[in-house]
Amino acid sequence: MNPHILSLPLAFDARAIEKRVGLILLATDHSTEADFARLVAGPRIGLFATRVEYANPVTPENLRRMEPRLGAAAALLLPDESLDAICFSCTSASVAIGDAAVEAAITAAKPEVPIITPPDAAARALTQFGARRISLLTPYTVETTAGMANYFEARGFDLASVTCLGLEDDREMARIAPASLVEAAVAATDRQAEALFVSCTALRSAMIASNVEARIGRPVVTSNQATAWACLGLCGVAPALRLNAGRLFDLPFGQAA
Repeated sequence: MNPHILSLPLAFDARAIEKRVGLILLATDHSTEADFARLVAGPRIGLFATRVEYANPVTPENLRRMEPRLGAAAALLLPDESLDAICFSCTSASVAIGDAAVEAAITAAKPEVPIITPPDAAARALTQFGARRISLLTPYTVETTAGMANYFEARGFDLASVTCLGLEDDREMARIAPASLVEAAVAATDRQAEALFVSCTALRSAMIASNVEARIGRPVVTSNQATAWACLGLCGVAPALRLNAGRLFDLPFGQAA
C-alpha cells in the first residue's frame, strides 16, 4: 500500500522545548551529564551535549590542546539554531586555556550565546555568598592545582588553603567515592575560610555539597553545581529542588563578579 500525506493542518511550536542549554564535554567525561540531568533538565529546559577530543593526563599542556577543537565541537550543538547558554565543562582546561579564549573559540561557531566556564561560574557563586577568603580542593597534581590557585587569586580571592589529591586521570577522579569526597572536603577546609570550592567537573561532588556544608558550617561550591546554577540563571528558571546540591541554589545568579 502506498503511503499518503495527511491533509490535516499541523500546529508548530516556536521550539520543541522552551530553553536550550548546550554542553561541551571532554571525551572522557563521566559526571557532567548526570549532574545536569539532575540539576538543570526539566519541562522547560533541554540539554544538548557534544564532546571534544581529549586524552589524559590532566596537565596544563594537554588541556590547552583542546582550544582549537572547541569551535568544531560547538558547531555541532543544534546547527543553525540558537541556544540560551553553552557550558564548556572542564574547570582545569578553562584555566589553562583562559576564559576569554574559551569564549572566543565557542562564540566563533555559536555567536550571541552566553558562555559559561566552571571557574568563572564558581567565582560568581563565591561572590554571591560574599566569600573572599576561601579554601580550594582539587583532584589534580600540584602543577595543575597551582594554575587553579593563581586563577582565583587573580579574581580577588584570598586563599586560606590549597589542597590537591595528586591524580592525573579524570576517569579515576570520577570514580572517587562520594563518602571519600566528603572527608577530603572537610579535611581541606581551613578554619579561617569563608567558603570551600571543590574544583573539577569529573568529581561527583555536586551530590555531596549539602553533606559537606553540614560538616563545615560554611558554603560549598563545586564545578558542576556552579555551572548548573549559572545555566538555570541564564535561562531564567529557578531550581525546583536543591537535591543535596548545597546552599547555592537558594541564591540568585549574579551576572557580574
